[in-house]
Amino acid sequence: MELTLLGTGAPAGLPRPDCPCAACASALGDDARAATALLVDGALLLDLTPGAAFAAARAGRSLGTVRQVLLSHPHNGPAVEVPAGVPQPGRVPDGRELALLTGHRVRAVAMDTPGTGYAVTGPDGQRLLYLPPGGAPAGLENGAVGMYDMVVADVVARPDALAKLRAVGAVGPTTDVIAVHLDHDAPPGAELRRRLAAAGARAVPDGTTLVVGAYEDVPDVPRRTLVLGGARSGKSVEAERRLEAFPDVLYVATGGTRGGDNEWAARVALHRERRPGSWRTAETCDLVPLLAEGGAPLLIDCLSLWLTDAMDSVGAWDDAVWADGGEKALRERVRELTQAVRATRRTVVAVSNEVGSGIVPATASGRRYRDELGRLNAAFAGECEQVVLVVAGQAVVLRG
Repeated sequence: MELTLLGTGAPAGLPRPDCPCAACASALGDDARAATALLVDGALLLDLTPGAAFAAARAGRSLGTVRQVLLSHPHNGPAVEVPAGVPQPGRVPDGRELALLTGHRVRAVAMDTPGTGYAVTGPDGQRLLYLPPGGAPAGLENGAVGMYDMVVADVVARPDALAKLRAVGAVGPTTDVIAVHLDHDAPPGAELRRRLAAAGARAVPDGTTLVVGAYEDVPDVPRRTLVLGGARSGKSVEAERRLEAFPDVLYVATGGTRGGDNEWAARVALHRERRPGSWRTAETCDLVPLLAEGGAPLLIDCLSLWLTDAMDSVGAWDDAVWADGGEKALRERVRELTQAVRATRRTVVAVSNEVGSGIVPATASGRRYRDELGRLNAAFAGECEQVVLVVAGQAVVLRG
């Protein structure tokens, strides 16, 4: 089964007309996108958009062989002209299945927003799922749908849709996830590709033809990632974004509750509100057992507070204790942690502060903490497939 993407953008396209934002200004060339429309084996058109016939011609395809046109979402604005010879578009009621003479079967998938998803099975059994903009499947049951060969969805705006599909086994390691309905929510180009790859997805230019079931281009999600950054740099947002498309994430908060500290409580509440509701939280600095266990992905926020707890426990702030075994005890703790990271089978995203570029601390204990955090970051980074440094909200890839 072949899929030609006549467009991959949001309903208004990218760049949006008359939008002055930086993302729209830089959406040029292959990063400029018409509204999303899919042509399946030349026989099935999913979403009829303005200029679809010209888009097909540019891609070396024709709409003359289309036998069915299905719409996935309500279209705003003036009605789209139906090209000559193309059937009138329609929609399939949720849960109903449509059989085409070409051997394709199309089942309508209920969504949690206005619109319809379409599960297409080709004549040779390949399975494609197409979701409308801003939508996620509703009423999924574990194992009920089976794994799709390709999913075409709004990954940027609804990463939770991908998480839901992964949770029920509809998306697996070999599923080719293609991001469409792309808008100006994420900068185009390299930054968009980086964000999608972290979610196990990719974007392609308008006019691209893909073979459903060929998964050689499915990006490998890094199993261990360290996200570094200064205060308020956006490092926690970057770390959270990396796991939004995965189910059952365990958020490991190493800072504790700090009873009576209202400012700290406000920070914790902000982080909690930002996280998906399906994530679980564990407040602990005992990271080694969690890394040794199997299970859902871990988001550790952050190593800086883990180090503070470890230095407290070995008496690192007292010069005499530090010289009389405290330093050695801390080195052992760091060694145990990095060995656990090396051996873990879980997907791990860890956050840490980068403090080595700032002002030299005025106290000996401050300089000790700065130095030990630098050593911890270097040791942890050495065990990670990907390391990124976040500066002013922008992620700079250091490794991977």
